[in-house]
Amino acid sequence: MRRILAVSGEDRVEFLQGLVTNKVGELPAWAALLTPQGKYLADFLVVPDGGRLLIDVDARLADDLMRRLSMYKLRSKVTIEANDLTVARGIGDMPDAAIIDPRHEALGWRLYGGDGDDGSDWDAIRVEHCIPESLIELIPNETFILEAGFERLHGVDFRKGCYVGQEVTARMKHKTELKKGLVTLGIDGAAPVGTPILLPDGREAGVLFTQSGGRAIAHMRFDRMVDGLTAGDARILP
Repeated sequence: MRRILAVSGEDRVEFLQGLVTNKVGELPAWAALLTPQGKYLADFLVVPDGGRLLIDVDARLADDLMRRLSMYKLRSKVTIEANDLTVARGIGDMPDAAIIDPRHEALGWRLYGGDGDDGSDWDAIRVEHCIPESLIELIPNETFILEAGFERLHGVDFRKGCYVGQEVTARMKHKTELKKGLVTLGIDGAAPVGTPILLPDGREAGVLFTQSGGRAIAHMRFDRMVDGLTAGDARILP
C-alpha cells in the first residue's frame, strides 16, 4: 500500500533538493532519503503536481519519513502534509494524466487519484529486472543504495549537489569498487525472504530476497558467486 505526502510552499524544490539523492522538481523522479552515514531510510517517487511535489512512498515508511522531513524543515518556507490521494498502476495503455515510472520502463505507469492496478505480476517484473522494493530488498539503516542498483535505476544524481549521505555515496561511486550488491540468480526450490545464501563450506555468500518463476533477487558478495550455493532447502543456480 502506498501513501502520498505533499510538499508545498515556495522553497519546496530547494528543500527536497538538499535532502534526497536525486534531482527533483521538473520531472517525476525516484529518490531516497539517507542517514548521514549513507544508509537507506526510505525510497519514494517525487512527482510535480502544480504548485506542490507529491511524495509517493510505502505506507509503512510514511510516518517516519514525514517526521524526518519536518525535522529538516527549519526556516524553509514549506508545508508537508499527508493526503488521501490513491495510486493506480499498470503496464498497458497509459491513462491521461498518468506518469511513466522513472525507475524502469517495465514498471509501466502510475496514476495519482486512480485506484488499484491492472493485476500485473509485479514480483516477476521486479525479479526479471532486479528492481528492489521497500522493506524487502531495501532495508532501513542497513542498505547502501549503490549496492541496491540506484544508479542503474535512475535513483541518484551525482551532479546535483549535496544531500544527506552524499559524501559516503560519492566515495562509494568514485573511490571504491563495489564488492557486493543485488543480482538476479536462478533458484531451484524456495526459501523465506532473508534466508542466508551459503557456500558449500557453510560460509555466508549473500541473502535471498524476492523469488518468482525460478529466479530470485539476492544480495551477494561478488567473489562468492560460485557453484553449489544453497538457501535453506533451495539450490541457487547461476
